[in-house]
Order: sequence, then structure tokens, then C-alpha cells
Amino acid sequence: MFRLIVALCCTSLLAGCFSFGGAPASYSGYVQRYGMYLASADVDNSCISPKLQAAISSFERKFGRKVVLNSGYRDPIRNILADGKDSSFHMKCMAADFFIPGVDKRSLIAFAMSNPQVGGLGCYPNSNFIHVDVRDRPAGRKTPVTFSGC
Repeated sequence: MFRLIVALCCTSLLAGCFSFGGAPASYSGYVQRYGMYLASADVDNSCISPKLQAAISSFERKFGRKVVLNSGYRDPIRNILADGKDSSFHMKCMAADFFIPGVDKRSLIAFAMSNPQVGGLGCYPNSNFIHVDVRDRPAGRKTPVTFSGC
């Protein structure tokens, strides 16, 4: 158990040492880890499924800018603290809450609605971010399952 804790601490410390290119001015103040921007150091992006990474990359290609994660992987305790559902896709490495600096939230929502990689979409009033998950869509459904104000 001690070795696991030491390994995790070392990994966290070393992750901060790697630079993934210069940050544009609009990204100053955000944490950068594993090639992604995070709204705070508390955001866990250590577990992003390949399918979710592909969906996030599609937003970055579309808008020509990197996303900033507000929420990524959540362990059960973090999920409870975030008032997440017991079946949250965040706990399965299949969901992220994010925004893109300089991109209107309505534009993100419109792209998510037409993006076949997005299985679920959450839109929260009075926030600058959207929730995207990569669940399988129900048979025949052409748009993501939507909730929370979309």
C-alpha cells in the first residue's frame, strides 16, 4: 500500500513537470496536466476513456481551441460531493464537464447536438460549461440524450 501511495505521489509531481506547449493568454491561470487544461488542480483527468478523448478532440478541432475541464473522472466520494448520480458516467471515465475560452456555450451545445460521438449532453443554467458523455445512444436516436436545461 505504501508503494502505491508513493507511486501516485510521484506521478502527480512529475505530471506537473511536463510542458505541452505554450499557453495562449486566455489559458493563463488554468492547470495543465496530461496535455489538457483544467479549471483547477482538483479536476481529475487521469481517467479519460479513448472514446471520450475522441469526443473532446472533435470539439477542439471544430473550434480550433483546447477545452478546459471543470470535471473529469470522479471516484465515488467525489461524485457524492459533486451531487452526482449513482450511475454517473464520470465514475466510468466516460464524461467530462468543460468549456472553451472564447467560445459561446450555445455554440458548444449546437455542435454537441450534431456530433455523433456525444451520447449524453447536459446544459446548466448560470454556468459556462456543458456536460458531455459518450454513452451509447438509444437505438434510432440521432441526437444525444439531453438533460438539465438543454
